[in-house]
Amino acid sequence: MARVATGDRRAFDALYDQLSPPVFGVVLRVLRDPDQAQEVAQEVFVEIWKHAGRFDGDRASARTWAVTIAHRRSVDRVRSEQATRDRAHRVGLHAAGEPVPTPADMVFRRFEQRRAADALEALSDAQREVIELAYYEGLTHTEIAHRLRIPLGTVKTRARDALAALRRRLGSER
Repeated sequence: MARVATGDRRAFDALYDQLSPPVFGVVLRVLRDPDQAQEVAQEVFVEIWKHAGRFDGDRASARTWAVTIAHRRSVDRVRSEQATRDRAHRVGLHAAGEPVPTPADMVFRRFEQRRAADALEALSDAQREVIELAYYEGLTHTEIAHRLRIPLGTVKTRARDALAALRRRLGSER
């Protein structure tokens, strides 16, 4: 890293060869899009090249430093993409004459999502599994029974009990 900090291109080439697999791996795990992962990995190495002088070998290894930069850049990209989607959605609603959600609406929506997630967590593992297969994967009770290799009646009982528990938990907190 000290040689990279002085502008040594050969040292940078060697560093790139050594660090590109873990950097790309971290970025790809966060972004899940190979094209975007390549872009962000390239940005990471540009940052390493420009800021190699800031590297402190007493605090971390070069690998750890590079992977940390990669993770931060990846998370920044995800946040940026989400903000862009949110803006586009608001603009689309406004253009369509729909009311644009206020910050209070968005906070309330996030609060409700958190309540729903907490209520799901409170279910037994068996109940949660049936609900997730039915509502997140769109499976029918029969398909769930086949997938889990349990009787259809058991699936129906778990679903009924889970929905009753969710109604009690979400209804009692309103």
